[in-house]
Amino acid sequence: MTPSVIRIVAAVVLDERDRVLVVRKRGTSAFMQPGGKIEPGEQPLEALGREVREELGVGFDPAAASELGRHSAPAANEPGHDVDAWLYSVRLDGDPRPQAEIEEMQWIDPHAPGDVPLAPLTEHTVLALARGEAGRPHV
Repeated sequence: MTPSVIRIVAAVVLDERDRVLVVRKRGTSAFMQPGGKIEPGEQPLEALGREVREELGVGFDPAAASELGRHSAPAANEPGHDVDAWLYSVRLDGDPRPQAEIEEMQWIDPHAPGDVPLAPLTEHTVLALARGEAGRPHV
């Protein structure tokens, strides 16, 4: 059976120490990038702005966002589904705080994330991008 595909957009956010911001939604165990599903008629960057404001209470300059491409991975919280994710490197315009469905946030070292349970997209793609691997420059 072919997995169902969920179209999402996610923010890759690094701090001044090159740590990656990850969030965990209420009722789940895996940490992932802030972001979410793209609504019908929404462009990926428009959806990302909406999701970041809802989840972290801050925004970013869409003109300064850097597209990191489309990537696929198994969905962390929806068994039998894959995510088709647009990733963007963004610089937040304030201090993020967990809001809406976000229970917790952490800054992790992409070279040594420790024992934080990570979503497949974060573990296999985002951390490689943050380390400057995967054929792309350091975000």
